[in-house]
Amino acid sequence: QVQLVESGGGLVQAGGSLRLSCAASGIIFSINAMGWYRQAPGKQRELVAVITSGGSTNYADSVKGRFTISKDNAKNTVWLQMNSLKPEDTAVYYCNLDYVEALLRRRYPEVWGQGTLVTVSS
Repeated sequence: QVQLVESGGGLVQAGGSLRLSCAASGIIFSINAMGWYRQAPGKQRELVAVITSGGSTNYADSVKGRFTISKDNAKNTVWLQMNSLKPEDTAVYYCNLDYVEALLRRRYPEVWGQGTLVTVSS
């Protein structure tokens, strides 16, 4: 029953910025990690950034120094601040959740949002 709702995508010119948001709703015991992936036309889905429960982060080499991932544990929300956007950043961006449900403490390492489209014009 846990769902991820993503927002913040849109059309932006090269060099501009966007801020993506992903909020998890449902009965959650704990979250191990939340991350952002993207998939461009004709390409495979790739990891963009991930943040763990302890706050450690990892980024794809292509976005280091430009993108920043952050979270709010109380709100079960993760953001992706994207600066200095390039046309090659154009893709559908997906939120991913690794969490433990409340009833039986079962872990679900891959829950996906519906995706939000980011288009960067040159």
